[in-house]
Amino acid sequence: MQQQRFCFFGSKIGKKYLVALTGLGLSFFVLSHMLGNMLILVSPQAYNNYGHALISNPFIYLAELGLVGLFVVHMALAMKLTRENWKARPVPYAVTATGDKSTSLTTRSMWAQGILLLVFTIHHLITFKYGPHYEVDYGGTIIRDLHRLVVETFQDPLYVGWYLICLLALGFHLSHGVSSSIQTLGIYHPRHFCKFKALGFLYAVLVVLGFVSQPLYVFFIYKG
Repeated sequence: MQQQRFCFFGSKIGKKYLVALTGLGLSFFVLSHMLGNMLILVSPQAYNNYGHALISNPFIYLAELGLVGLFVVHMALAMKLTRENWKARPVPYAVTATGDKSTSLTTRSMWAQGILLLVFTIHHLITFKYGPHYEVDYGGTIIRDLHRLVVETFQDPLYVGWYLICLLALGFHLSHGVSSSIQTLGIYHPRHFCKFKALGFLYAVLVVLGFVSQPLYVFFIYKG
């Protein structure tokens, strides 16, 4: 039984299942991360308390390890499948069974979007997780002042521009990735293809607008 499972996940369809599952897992994390960061629109203390709750959680390292695992598996298998597809099909098919061109710009650029998002993630971690360690005192409790760091960072127009470009890539990646993952896992009937494609698009718009509101709020509205 274990050997059969190993053979399945080592096959092309098995790799696609793993890419779909890890992709959906990362998509849900991105949504939760966006919702938590929306607290910057509430108050500095609300945002800092949220950040402190995450940092002080005893399971934070286990959660981070799980996220790294999802990211590595998703990225590695996606790149492997892309190389296999290039070798097997140097000339793309014109139209798929659903009527869409199988090599739309979004589909062809998924690997490039992934690389850009990898670079962005590393830069994001360096900037915020390992950036300057400011502190603030709330009623005798000293915690990290992440709000100050975020405000200082989002007041830089170059960083805001870079951030928005990467969010655009994230939007395209989510829009195509969520719907194609659902399709790969066989969760819906082909007749509902358009509905789930629209669902992926709306999910991507929700996430991107949530993230975009944060730097724009700091850059144009916030007066600290």
